[in-house]
Amino acid sequence: MKAAVIRETGSPSCIKIEDLPVPLPGRGEVLVRVRAVAVNPIDTYIRSGAVKAQLPVPYVIGCDLAGDVEAVGSDVQRFRVGDRVWGSNQGLAGRQGSFSEQAAVGEQWLYPVPDGVSYEQAAAGALTGITAHLGLFLHGGLQAGDVVFVNGGTGGVGSAVVQIAAASEATVITTVGSSAKAEEARRLGADYVINYRDGDPFSAVAQLAEKAGKVNLWFETLRTPSPEQTFPLLARRGRYILMAGRDARPVFPVGPFYVNDLRAVGFAMFNASADEQRRAADSLNAMMAAGRLKPFIGRTFPLEQAAAAHELQEANTLNGAGTLSGKIVLTM
Repeated sequence: MKAAVIRETGSPSCIKIEDLPVPLPGRGEVLVRVRAVAVNPIDTYIRSGAVKAQLPVPYVIGCDLAGDVEAVGSDVQRFRVGDRVWGSNQGLAGRQGSFSEQAAVGEQWLYPVPDGVSYEQAAAGALTGITAHLGLFLHGGLQAGDVVFVNGGTGGVGSAVVQIAAASEATVITTVGSSAKAEEARRLGADYVINYRDGDPFSAVAQLAEKAGKVNLWFETLRTPSPEQTFPLLARRGRYILMAGRDARPVFPVGPFYVNDLRAVGFAMFNASADEQRRAADSLNAMMAAGRLKPFIGRTFPLEQAAAAHELQEANTLNGAGTLSGKIVLTM
């Protein structure tokens, strides 16, 4: 089978397409004929060595996938040959990744693809959808009527947060970097869209408080969070949800935090249990089946261009190129 692999960490050019043996599904595992995969920032961090991990050699890159069940190992209960499935959480904790024509995946990390949803959409919404759902509900306690803010409303996680929050009857405020992206964010369900190139977004959120009210749930996706500017914008008992900024060391203003009964919660999707992730996936599937969640695909590549896909992701995640909306998907 063809697979996108690395044999050492480094730049995107270290990604090579190699022929590897087809894996055999072990106990509790499913052999998936992969049809689509998606690129996430964490994929580039692992590949570059920015996130230290013990990797097998060769290491198949990637977390997300969607495809068809080709075979099942012993004790598999939830899937049969021919089922369409999607999943995430691959390429971690010693597991091989998903960027291969076939992958052996623990059934606890797989979910059925709803009717009417393409492999590409299912893969695009995997890690980002589960991350958005966990942040909004498990950690953020989202309720109908809440005012939700998320940076980057047309990005991978941001576009999922916008759609899920809007579908949950929240008022959604988001930021974008162009008028075209503003239109896209509104199409996704944002009520208020701020172009951060037009001025200070924190001031814009403060002005919106007169219309929308203060923010109940702030979903931080930036690598450079600013609690000092954010906390004054939160409603009493507001929730500040952090899932980015690994190397950030911002000022943390204790006064505005405790006198307004605020909560700050950091989380990484990969720390969620299989059951927690499955509950999120079940909810995402219901939304996708009802047409209320449509994972946003920005670019599509063949597997053979995995290195180019990583270059594009890095240019936008690390360098702020602004040339990408939505997710990068690879097909095979």
